[in-house]
Amino acid sequence: MNFHAVRAIYAFELGRTLRTLFQSLAAPVISTSLYFIVFGSAIGSRMETIDNVSYGAFIVPGLIMLALLTESVSNASFGIYLPRFTGTIYELLSAPVSAFEALMGYVGAAATKSVILGLIILATARLFVPIEIVHPFWAAAFLILISISFSLFGFILGLWADGFEKLQVVPIMIITPLTFLGGTFYSIKMLPPTWQTVTMFNPIVYLVNGFRWSFYGQSDVGVGLSLSMIVAFMALWVAIIAWIFKTGWRLRT
Repeated sequence: MNFHAVRAIYAFELGRTLRTLFQSLAAPVISTSLYFIVFGSAIGSRMETIDNVSYGAFIVPGLIMLALLTESVSNASFGIYLPRFTGTIYELLSAPVSAFEALMGYVGAAATKSVILGLIILATARLFVPIEIVHPFWAAAFLILISISFSLFGFILGLWADGFEKLQVVPIMIITPLTFLGGTFYSIKMLPPTWQTVTMFNPIVYLVNGFRWSFYGQSDVGVGLSLSMIVAFMALWVAIIAWIFKTGWRLRT
């Protein structure tokens, strides 16, 4: 294992975050604060509790997940796309660095940034609503595993994209809508039976509800199923990335 290479890639990617600190951290936190002002205060004050949890507190895991998914994908996709765009990817491919080591550096940095962002949003949320995490270990586990899983997906997106505009297509057109429709601002039990069934085909539902269970001990789906979905995502993304490095697809062209 070439730990020097992993550390170099990891440090470079984290350093890039410091150079774009406002875009990387401040902007998502400001957006989340606006959600709390609009949904938590304006709308939440007129709503009853959901499963004995105030509406403002209920949406906290969903808002963290919304930022976590979009930022994980964006950070990882841009991190690997930039070397492809500038041509420095060939230096990486010719260096004594394995695909696994490169993956650890890029995905590790993207996941780290997402976890830090999630913790900052959690701290911001505590300024608006009181929050008590029932299962802190599982909250941390969900936070880390989901960050890694969607950073892997973002890595694939960065290899697939052939232009900067394509880097934004999936986060804006797919990830964000699925997260909004995945129980971020509501319990799926509030939906009519038909729509409850349709919603269960949205994979983000399992992630949001698993993370919410770690906060309040309540979920619309089984926590075991939520963990299984995360593991399945990670296995799928790793298999695709292994195929990409084996075939050189989008790496050498």
